[in-house]
Amino acid sequence: MISYFQAIVIGILQGVTELFPVSSLGHSVLIPAWLGWNGVVSDQSQSESPYLAFVVMLHVATALALLVYFRAEWARIIKGFFHTLKTRRLETPDERMAWLLIVATIPAGLTGILLEHSLRTLFAKPLAAAIFLTINGLMLLFGDWVRRRRSVEKIIETHPKAPSRTEEGRRLDTLDFREAVAVGVAQIGALFAGISRSGITMVAGLTRGLDHEDAARFSFLLATPIILAAGLYKLPDFIGTNGDGIRGQALVGSAFAAVAAFISVRFLVRFFRTRNLLPFAIYCLVVGGISIVHFA
Repeated sequence: MISYFQAIVIGILQGVTELFPVSSLGHSVLIPAWLGWNGVVSDQSQSESPYLAFVVMLHVATALALLVYFRAEWARIIKGFFHTLKTRRLETPDERMAWLLIVATIPAGLTGILLEHSLRTLFAKPLAAAIFLTINGLMLLFGDWVRRRRSVEKIIETHPKAPSRTEEGRRLDTLDFREAVAVGVAQIGALFAGISRSGITMVAGLTRGLDHEDAARFSFLLATPIILAAGLYKLPDFIGTNGDGIRGQALVGSAFAAVAAFISVRFLVRFFRTRNLLPFAIYCLVVGGISIVHFA
């Protein structure tokens, strides 16, 4: 059974690492393993367990924090979506963004329904998470390297630029639907414990000429419906017998997850205005490498 202290620690961990490009799923495996919480680790790879019902609520709380932070933008996007249903045209950046998010959400959503359970039971183990976290670090380094390539600069040169930015990049609303689908497909990698959802989608955005700020913003907007839908899809686990005995811990953990997620997204949006993925890449390589040695 999860204690209230464990619920708080895991809640904060979820709220931070879901948005930082360091993998929440990977950390939810590694941190309990390092702390000796073996019951928590083993529960993650089970078909059903109270811990998985607990995690459902943490995901819902994280998604709600993202909705609150981007509430003005989501209001414009939702309004734009319904307007396109009437006009059958894309006339504004918000209307285009609504459909970019829809087509980018479909690949990961469908794959998650089909494979999430199998991949979690197979790879939600400390050594596997450590290996994938190290791969995540290499992926982040690759993203920053590709962003500086001449081939990406040519993409930027052929599109309208994002205004008033320290880093040159194309406007987010200039992505075409094939590029949005490619970013959405990249999200599938986050089904492996250790691969970051925000990290892999940011890298995909960077390769298409977005600057780090817009790549992060698109990643956070894209993560919101996926995380919320995944949580609501598994909500019956929490309401049912698997939720018995952990509902109080889940509420406490969710409150901490929501606060941590809100603070994290606020920090990261500002961070990526002037910084890149390098600090997170180094962190993943160091922690992943040490964890491989420890759990091998």
